[in-house]
Amino acid sequence: MTVFLGCGFAAKYREGGGNFSVPLQWMLGLRRLKMDAIWLEILPGTGKRKIDKGKIDNFLRQMRVHGFARRYCLLYQKSASDSHELGEIECIGISKRELRDRLAGPNTLLNLSHSIHLPFLLEFERRIFCDLDPSEIFYWMTQMEMGQSTHHEFCTIGLNWRGRDCRLPRSTINWRTFYPLVDTKYFQARPRPRANKFTTIGQWYWSGAVEVGGEFPDLSKKHAFERYVDLPQRVPDAKFELAMNINADDPERKRLRDRGWHVVDPHRVARTPRLYRRYLTGALGEFTAIKGVDVAWRTGWLSDRAAAFAALGRPVITEDTGAAQYLPLDSGFQFVRGAEEAAQATERVLRNWPHWSKIARRTATEVFDSTKNLRTILDL
Repeated sequence: MTVFLGCGFAAKYREGGGNFSVPLQWMLGLRRLKMDAIWLEILPGTGKRKIDKGKIDNFLRQMRVHGFARRYCLLYQKSASDSHELGEIECIGISKRELRDRLAGPNTLLNLSHSIHLPFLLEFERRIFCDLDPSEIFYWMTQMEMGQSTHHEFCTIGLNWRGRDCRLPRSTINWRTFYPLVDTKYFQARPRPRANKFTTIGQWYWSGAVEVGGEFPDLSKKHAFERYVDLPQRVPDAKFELAMNINADDPERKRLRDRGWHVVDPHRVARTPRLYRRYLTGALGEFTAIKGVDVAWRTGWLSDRAAAFAALGRPVITEDTGAAQYLPLDSGFQFVRGAEEAAQATERVLRNWPHWSKIARRTATEVFDSTKNLRTILDL
C-alpha cells in the first residue's frame, strides 16, 4: 500500500522552517514505520515564474536534505485554482505516470487540513481528513463544504472535541483524535543551553476568521500575548524572546522591547527545518499564549511546536485549551492563566530544569511520537 501525505502549505511558504517541519514529521514517521510513502505537495502558482521557481527549488532542496529522493511529487499549478485537476498540474519529482500507477494500487491519502481537493481527491482509494486547526476547521465546516462529504475517515488534533466543556461547533462527523506529531529521532533530547531563554515562533498578526456570538474575535498572537506583556519584568532571571514576523519599523517592536521582550526575525533564525530545530534547541523552554478561541472553546489543541520543544527536552509553559487532561500528570507542560501564573511556572523551571526537561522528553516519546500517532491514524 502506498501512503500519500497531502499537503498544501509547505512549499508556498519557503521562509517558514517551522511550517515545513509539520508535514516533515509525518514523513519521517512514515519512513520509520517502513511505509511506502509519497509526499504530495500542492503549489499554486503566483503568476511570477521567478518567485515560483524559488519555491520549487527550495522544496526540492529540502527533499534532498532529508533523504526523500523519489519520495515526493510536487504538484505545481501554474494557474492557481481551488480545483485540482491532475491533467492540468505539472508533476515534479515522481512522474505523473508513476503517480497514476501508484493510484491504481492499494493506497491511502492523509489529507492534512484538506490540502488535496476535487476532482483529484476522488482518485485515492482511502481518504483520511487530518485536521490540524480545530477551531477554524470545525467552524468553516458549518459554513461550507470542506471535504466532509468526500473523505472516508476524519481525525482531529482537537483532543477535547468530545469533552463536556468543549464549545466547538457541533459536528455529525465521527472524529478520531490524535496528538501533534514529532519524530523523536529527528528531535532528540539536548543538554541545557547556556542562556535562560524562553521563546516561541509564530505570526504576530493573523487574519483567520471564526464567528463567535455574531462577532469575529481577534485571533492574533498580538492579542493573545497582551495579558502577558509584562512577564519579562516579573522574572528578571529569564530572557523572553519572540520570533515573530514584525517589521523593523512596526511600533510593536519598540513597545515589546520597552517591556523587556527580545524580538527576532523567524525568517532568519528558523528559515529551514534544521534552523528551526537549532533555534528551539537554543532555548530553555517554550512560553507562548494561545489564540483566544481555542482557549474559550476548549478545543484540546496542542501545537506541533510544543511537541518539538518537548522532544528536545524543553518544557512548555502555555495556556490550557482543554488538552491538559489528555497528558500525563507529570508531562513537562505547565498550563497557566495570566502573567502571575506564567511567572511562577517560569521560576519552577529555572529552579529545577533537569526534572522538567526529563519529563518533557518522556512525554514526547510516550505521547507525541510520530510512529505511535500514525499507527492510530492509519489503524495499524
